[in-house]
Amino acid sequence: MEIEKGQVTQLLKAMAKGDSEAADKLLPLVYGELHRLASSYMRNERPDHTLQATALINEAYLRLAREDTGWNSREHFIGVAANVMRRVLIDYARAHRAEQRGGGLKRVEMQDDLAISAEKLDEVEALDSALTNLEGQNPRQGKVVELRYFGGLSVEQIASLLGVSPRSVKRDWSLARIWLFRELQQGATPSPGHRK
Repeated sequence: MEIEKGQVTQLLKAMAKGDSEAADKLLPLVYGELHRLASSYMRNERPDHTLQATALINEAYLRLAREDTGWNSREHFIGVAANVMRRVLIDYARAHRAEQRGGGLKRVEMQDDLAISAEKLDEVEALDSALTNLEGQNPRQGKVVELRYFGGLSVEQIASLLGVSPRSVKRDWSLARIWLFRELQQGATPSPGHRK
């Protein structure tokens, strides 16, 4: 496993230097983690959902391969992959909503395997909005949520990636969960004096 981690880091650095073959060699080494990550995004969807984890992985990987990022490690790559997958899902949710409203002059068929259920669309957008707000107020807490919830990284992996103690990660995780819960509750049932 350590050899594989070192190999991943070398391939990431080669990608950053423009080695196009490195991306092809990297995918088999990180596919399992990317699949686990994509599956975690889909775990709250209805059982008959048409979105396939494989399609999400493919779209995210294409975006990641084009990114000009100075990759530090496998954990760094997986953390960025979590963010990219979240962005892919939000982009498709927004495109689906625009299509439902007839927002485009030209009809473009959506890929069925990347459709988000109508009942989950508002939840996905509300969570994305709340997480974006959290990232604006406390970037580290936002990153902890993304890496822990969406990325599935352990407290120790996140601590290493962010350069903080595991205790700090646990504190950030707890505080961020409370903050997000309140934010989502306010969005669901706004109080009379609450403004969006």
